[in-house]
Parts: sequence; C-alpha cells; structure tokens
Amino acid sequence: MQKSFNLKQRLHAFGWHLAASSAVALGVAALVLGIWFPGAYRYMAGGLGLLGLIMTVDVVLGPVLTFSVFNTKKSRGHLRRDIATIAVIQIAALGYGMYSVYLARPVVLVFENDRFRVLSAADVVTAELPEAVPALRKLSLMGPRTIAVRKAEAGAERSESLAAAVFDGVDTSQRPKFWTIYGESERKTAIAAARPLKRLIEKYPGATSDVQALLKENDLSEFSTTFLPVFARSDAVAVLKSDGVIAGFLPYDGFF
Repeated sequence: MQKSFNLKQRLHAFGWHLAASSAVALGVAALVLGIWFPGAYRYMAGGLGLLGLIMTVDVVLGPVLTFSVFNTKKSRGHLRRDIATIAVIQIAALGYGMYSVYLARPVVLVFENDRFRVLSAADVVTAELPEAVPALRKLSLMGPRTIAVRKAEAGAERSESLAAAVFDGVDTSQRPKFWTIYGESERKTAIAAARPLKRLIEKYPGATSDVQALLKENDLSEFSTTFLPVFARSDAVAVLKSDGVIAGFLPYDGFF
C-alpha cells in the first residue's frame, strides 16, 4: 500500500513545487509590501491581509495539488498534463490575486480639511484623471502620494458634486478634478485643525511607547507635534510636524 502511494516521490515533488512557489511568493511580497503598501499602509489599507490570501493560494494550493496527483505509475505524458494543469490553475489564481491587490493598492492620501483619507485605485473616479492638475493625472505605482482636495465652487459645480455624493455615493476626494497639491496653505489648514499628541495619549494610555518611538525616530518633541485622524480600512492617526508635514502614522482611532 505504501509503495503504491509513492510517498517519497510525492514528498519530493511537493518540496520542489513548494520551493518554486516560495520564491515567487517572496517576489510578490517585495512588490506588495515594499512598493504598493509601504510602511503603515500595510495595516491602514489592508495590505497584510491581501498578501496573506495570495500567499495561501500560491504557496499552499499548488504544492498540495502536486502532492495529490503525483504518481510515478502514470505515463510521463499523463503526469506532465497533470502538472501543467496545476501550474495553469496556480498562475491564474495568482494573477487574479495580484490584479485584486493592484486595484486595492493605496494611491493617494487625501487631506480633507480636518482629516486624512486613504484611497485605493478602485476608489478613484479614473475617468476624471485628465481633468486633474498635471502632476496628479496618473495613479501612482510607487506608493501613495499625499494630496489635498479643494471645495467645489459655488453654483453648478457645487450642485453637481452634491448630486454625485447623494445619488452615486462619490465624494469629491475620490474625483481627480477636485484634487490639488498638499502645499503650504493646505499644511497650515491641517495644523490649525490638528490636536496635541497629549490628547491621543490621554485617550489611549498604552500609546505612550509608540508615540515616543515615533518622536525619537524623527527627532521631534511632543510639544511640536500634533495629529489628525486617518480614515482608512483600518483607521489610524497621522502625526504632523510643526510645518504640517506628516512625520508618521500610529495605529489608533483618531475620531474622538
């Protein structure tokens, strides 16, 4: 029985397939975590969860199927067809997973007057990209950009933006025609709306060590920094320097 099951040969084939799948998985992880979901965006935009799903499919599915079908008693042609079929299934699953991650990747961090918001490629009304300012007409492939959103002008534009929000559920921050650069005036507005870091520590006493680590890493003091909430898949707070530039993010709900 053991001989007919070909345990040794199956394990050998499983090991080779696992090694190849793991190599591909490392490349995928480097792309997803290193470029598309850098730093804090891994938890804010759900990058870790999406990568985990892809890894499960790529690293587990293929090798397990190979272990199941590998049998040296099959003809060479039959065995090749089985392995080729598994490879096609695995590549298709990986391709679909990568496409899903591509759409879910964060492309902009939008300042919305009193908070920031993480938008994925799927959130953006891409048809309006040609109407954006020249620097923002292409969605980033190298991690999200920090931008701002302007208010709709009085009259037809305001009526149209209100209708889009009410009937289509599309906010102005999702529409590139309303995007603008996160410049000096926008940073001043952010600082004016931000709250002292001590408020965050008062709300979450356990955040003290995380706050101190971020301040030390950026050579900042608690008195020169503030924070604004970040609306994302997993809410967080953006810690701001005195000039409104983002120093980093902390994994705490800032909507209080």
